[in-house]
Amino acid sequence: MGNPATVPVFHSGGNQGVPEAAQVGHRRCVRARKRAHIVQVRFADRPCEVGTREGVVHAETGDAIVTGMFGEHWPVGRDFFDAKYEAVSPLQAGAPGSYLSLPIEVIATPMHAPFEVVLADGHSRLHGQSGDWLVDYGDGNLGIVNAEIFKATYEILEEV
Repeated sequence: MGNPATVPVFHSGGNQGVPEAAQVGHRRCVRARKRAHIVQVRFADRPCEVGTREGVVHAETGDAIVTGMFGEHWPVGRDFFDAKYEAVSPLQAGAPGSYLSLPIEVIATPMHAPFEVVLADGHSRLHGQSGDWLVDYGDGNLGIVNAEIFKATYEILEEV
């Protein structure tokens, strides 16, 4: 993975994010939209750790644990979940089951070297690889999306 001192680190909720990633990666940011698709959701009944492709993320009681189309898992804070997902009828919102991932817009940068993201909880650290995307969700949160998953679940709208 290289010398840790040379790996750029981005902080979710901080002032360093996608525009800085474009400079570090010498790439342009893009505006992209998540494609609407069905995901499976359960809700944490106690604080827990969720193993994602990029690292272990802490989840609090009530946070959504989402399973995507590639079998990948990630937590979404309850305060952000309702703006990003909608229960598929006849499911009632807040119950475990199938949800529609809403077509939210993001700013994303393709990365060409390893990088890290420290999440807003200050404890969870994601590890990105060359080819992954650094994504700014527009709500103060940053994330990492694998290149294959990004291609399948986002559409690029324009360069920024």
